[in-house]
Amino acid sequence: MERVLLPVRCPGCGQPSEAHLGLCDVCWRRVPALPTPVCARCLLEGAPPDGCSRHPGDRVHAPWLYDDRLAAVVQAFKFEGRVRLADALAPAMADAVARGGFRPDLVLAVPLHATRRRERGHDQAERLALAVARALGVPYVPGVVERARATRPQTTLGPEARRRNLAGAFRVLEPAWVEGRRTLVVDDVLTTGATLAEVLAALRVVDARTRGAVAGWAS
Repeated sequence: MERVLLPVRCPGCGQPSEAHLGLCDVCWRRVPALPTPVCARCLLEGAPPDGCSRHPGDRVHAPWLYDDRLAAVVQAFKFEGRVRLADALAPAMADAVARGGFRPDLVLAVPLHATRRRERGHDQAERLALAVARALGVPYVPGVVERARATRPQTTLGPEARRRNLAGAFRVLEPAWVEGRRTLVVDDVLTTGATLAEVLAALRVVDARTRGAVAGWAS
């Protein structure tokens, strides 16, 4: 639930800013742009993730690199109940997908386990996926993929531990929704690539044509 009174201070520069924008216009322009998609599988395997042409189904589109300014917005959205920030992030994410030449038939969210949803009070990936779907003009479809088991927070783990943590964690419940369809999977941030790589792989098993989208890549 949104609990912020207007106006607020921009976390990037301290100047007055609108709460629903997250940053002032100047600071948004200073967040470094990411010009090309990043390959989640290459990132996970320790290979150069930008410019990959070998794994088209693992391409992840993002408008920005994850710097301190973008981190402040994502953290407020994710942990402080600032749910309207999804609408500040989604248009640029949709533009990044379009620039990458992907035209999705539907949008999914990386599923959050029910325990984590109760802790946070909302599902940030779902809210972001809804906003991205609206910006793209395509359906958001819930319930296609589930997180079959709770996993440890990824931020506490190294790359190999992240892979083990997420192995087999996701299950496709409604394969008919995605079979043969261009399917965009939305999350907030790309770090090691483990989460999105696992979800995208599970969807390709049922013949989905996959891509990912995030707000930023933490390079």
